[in-house]
Amino acid sequence: MTALNSNARIAVIGAGAMGAGIAQVAAQAGHPVLLLDNRPGAAAQAIDGIDRQLGKRVEKGKLSPEARAATIARLQAVEAIEALADCALIIEAIVENLEVKRALFRQLEGICGERCILASNTSSLSITSIAAQLDHPQRLLGLHFFNPAPVMALVEIVSGLASDPALAECLYDTAKAWGKKPVHTRSTPGFIVNRVARPFYAESLRLLQEDAADCPTLDALMREAGGFAMGAFELTDLIGHDVNYAVTCSVFDAYYGDTRFLPSLIQKELVDAGRLGRKSGHGFYRYAEGAERPQPTSISSEHAVGTCVIEGDLGIAHALIPRLREHNIEIVQRDGQGVLRVGDALLALSDGRLACQRAREDGLRNLILLDLAFDYGKASRIAISYATDIDPGALDHGVALLQQAGFTVSALSDSPALAVLRTVAMLANEAADAVLQGVASAADVDLAMRAGVNYPQGPLAWADAIGLSHILNVLENLQASYGEERYRPSLLLRRKVAEGRNFHDQP
Repeated sequence: MTALNSNARIAVIGAGAMGAGIAQVAAQAGHPVLLLDNRPGAAAQAIDGIDRQLGKRVEKGKLSPEARAATIARLQAVEAIEALADCALIIEAIVENLEVKRALFRQLEGICGERCILASNTSSLSITSIAAQLDHPQRLLGLHFFNPAPVMALVEIVSGLASDPALAECLYDTAKAWGKKPVHTRSTPGFIVNRVARPFYAESLRLLQEDAADCPTLDALMREAGGFAMGAFELTDLIGHDVNYAVTCSVFDAYYGDTRFLPSLIQKELVDAGRLGRKSGHGFYRYAEGAERPQPTSISSEHAVGTCVIEGDLGIAHALIPRLREHNIEIVQRDGQGVLRVGDALLALSDGRLACQRAREDGLRNLILLDLAFDYGKASRIAISYATDIDPGALDHGVALLQQAGFTVSALSDSPALAVLRTVAMLANEAADAVLQGVASAADVDLAMRAGVNYPQGPLAWADAIGLSHILNVLENLQASYGEERYRPSLLLRRKVAEGRNFHDQP
């Protein structure tokens, strides 16, 4: 089955921000669109809002006046559900309540023709469960847009147990024709994005709880080293802690209390206090007028470095070599175990062990561990950790080297796998389990995380680039450090390492 013809009539039920956005997307793609809401006048107001938004785009030269007028002409507010009888696709974007959605689709089934595709924009409810009471459950699927729908590229095409695969392909092709980036996913808790993204928030929250660093420092590391658009604390402040915490609890409960999805007591306390983030004026940060944003912490050195020794292959951190040379640091290269020496200091990429543990076990004096960076050649900040008994002069030499290479250096307490590395390892681990369990393909998982939450790279492709054996080692060391199932490595990750293959290798 191919995409719906652009002449096919689309209906959207729910004229809130999401429903209005979906209606706008369909209308801009050329479809006549009916917009229905149970609040009198809400659908007409939503169309007026769409018109104003399009008007701003016209003013900025991003849209022609003709395109604006044509889009608005395709939108029609209706007051009765019976007006949707001849639609080819009806998209529900109402309250996240299972029984309310079930009742709506049962009503639609009695009104619409058998060829009408029914779709829910639910972000958390089971498509299988919503469809279970329908006479024709095969025609109900999930069509999960991300907010704001006209801007965000990702659409998750969600298939329940009874969903017709041909209809899933039709919705996939239709979303693609609308200029979106669709992905297929099975109806499991969180689908792709809301499941795989959990560690992004969870690991920063855990580091904060363990006093490894403060919020602005951890956020800065995720942006300036990890390449993420926002750190976990500023992002949850933006999303709203009530929403983010509720999603985490929902996924945790749906997976029968799997500790991998354990909610944070810190976030619960914010919700209990009514500190919901930007919308309440206070979350991890304050948003009142004139409130000052706290700055990330860093350490510095007055020392000048002229030369360093690189022993062996630095792996993913190999981009440090040309960067050091560009900053007039002479490099001597020798065989070894992938470490960098400057003065009495020894720098190495973290393998997930504590600095004090690795120094003792491997007999490495004055060891400084480096966190992961998305691009060591371009990152502006990097995290380090070290044992408390490090020689101050050696620490000064190590910081001086990184500083001279153009990094702002942030020191974390001695924490396993630091900040960016542990987050990326856990994202990749969760993504691997999603693939293992048939939720989605590796390609769709990575596309979903790039297009849905703007990750700099899909977590599985990122793990491939780092090296799957290194990711597995990091996770095993994290699990050993904490003694928790939370960090257990995915079976698929273990299998790929044993096979000597990557997630994106062709069969």
